[in-house]
Amino acid sequence: MKKFTRGCLGLLSCIVALIVTQSSKIEAASGRAPNVVVIFIDDMGYADINPFGSNDYETPNLNRMAAEGRRFTDFVVSSAVCSASRSALLTGCYHVRVGISGALGPKSSIGLNAKETTIAELCKSKGYKTAVYGKWHLGHHPKFLPHRHGFDEYYGIPYSNDMWPLHPNALEKRRKDPNAEIPWAALPMIEASGKGVEIVKQEMTPEDQKLMTKQFTERAVDFIKRNQDDPFFVYLPHPMVHVPLYASDDFRGKSGAGIFGDVVMEVDWSVGRIMTTLEDLGIAEDTLLIFTSDNGPWLSYGTHGGQATPLREGKGTMFEGGYREPTVMWWKGKVPGGTTCDQLCSTIDILPTVAKLIDADLPANRIDGKDIRPLLFGETGAKSPHESYYCYYGGGQLQAVRNNRFKLVFPHVYRTLDGKEGGKGGLPERYQQRKIELSLFDLEQDRSESTNVIDQHPEVVEMLQAAAEVARDDLGDRLNKRAGKGKRLPGKLNADDARLPLVWK
Repeated sequence: MKKFTRGCLGLLSCIVALIVTQSSKIEAASGRAPNVVVIFIDDMGYADINPFGSNDYETPNLNRMAAEGRRFTDFVVSSAVCSASRSALLTGCYHVRVGISGALGPKSSIGLNAKETTIAELCKSKGYKTAVYGKWHLGHHPKFLPHRHGFDEYYGIPYSNDMWPLHPNALEKRRKDPNAEIPWAALPMIEASGKGVEIVKQEMTPEDQKLMTKQFTERAVDFIKRNQDDPFFVYLPHPMVHVPLYASDDFRGKSGAGIFGDVVMEVDWSVGRIMTTLEDLGIAEDTLLIFTSDNGPWLSYGTHGGQATPLREGKGTMFEGGYREPTVMWWKGKVPGGTTCDQLCSTIDILPTVAKLIDADLPANRIDGKDIRPLLFGETGAKSPHESYYCYYGGGQLQAVRNNRFKLVFPHVYRTLDGKEGGKGGLPERYQQRKIELSLFDLEQDRSESTNVIDQHPEVVEMLQAAAEVARDDLGDRLNKRAGKGKRLPGKLNADDARLPLVWK
């Protein structure tokens, strides 16, 4: 009888264990692949939203996103300039690896190479619907547009919103000489899909720019609603808060802090509109929402630019104010609410992290990003996956290399306001050129990069110098006239390729 009882209990234990195992398998198998939404702001400074220190105006939706999600206080981009930064986000690579530097304009004949794999293409490989609404800036001719890089839908402007005949420099030039030639074509609005490319509006006006934030947001909301039953990837790269600044009538004058505050509040509204849509559709627990920016504030524009306090400098430099971005990630029930991650991570990490989340294969080409799921989900003891991070700017200059704590800055010339205030009324102040010598900063103690501690940590300098040599061998360094073995070419416009018809003024 005892043998029989023990045998029954043993059998029962096996059955229970099998049931538990099978139910967990069914639970995992029934889990929906997460949607991904990336909101990418243009020229937003580290201190431009409430969760990162701004108190000049309200950002209630970003406050809520941070309260229910996770702030990343050491989240950086590949380079402190538009096109370079966007290429890195979408490919998971340092921008120099994929051959995109600076900010491409209407006369550019290059773009993102079709051989590079984007996040959109990664998602498409798993059956996702994909869309981008806003500023593309990775090549404006048809062969470079988003529908050639994995996006089912695109509606937006091809480059920065100041690349048009109303650029302040162009207006000043025309004021002095009404017949002067200017370097900008009319700014178009483009729609592209598998059906082809359509110029929706050939010449954007100031009135059109006032509506962009709302228009792109509502397009994204409509796409989410249409695809709520399928996994989707939405990339929402707002042209704001890049100058010239425009807000809709609903937000103009609302902040009490000038046009810059108005524009940030409308961006915040956009975030809230996306969050509310996800909740109303019952898919907030199935969606990872990421908010970040392409580079720091354009300080020369003063009252029309943001702030990076307490970080040094801004856009156009690889000091912390130029490439460290205010970043918040939100995923109900998955990302721990009201938490902060102070570990070094980057936009190049988004692609490999998404790949792991949706069980997609990584690109065949080498990438530089790392899987940051442990940091995203707040795992105990999770550390930055980057032993070193390379700070490239200026067409391939390795200006600094850093790790989670220290940053070694190499001698180079950089732009600065040198203590002056920026411009007013949408006009820029002139930058000064300064040179920094070899310097080591302890970012843990000195985020403002104000104190050179190079003499105190010779072993750190040696370690970071060695890391820099690895970077130079792989990705080159224009400061040291090193070519780099691991760089790839951008896409190039050939003689027989279709051109986007542009109106030059």
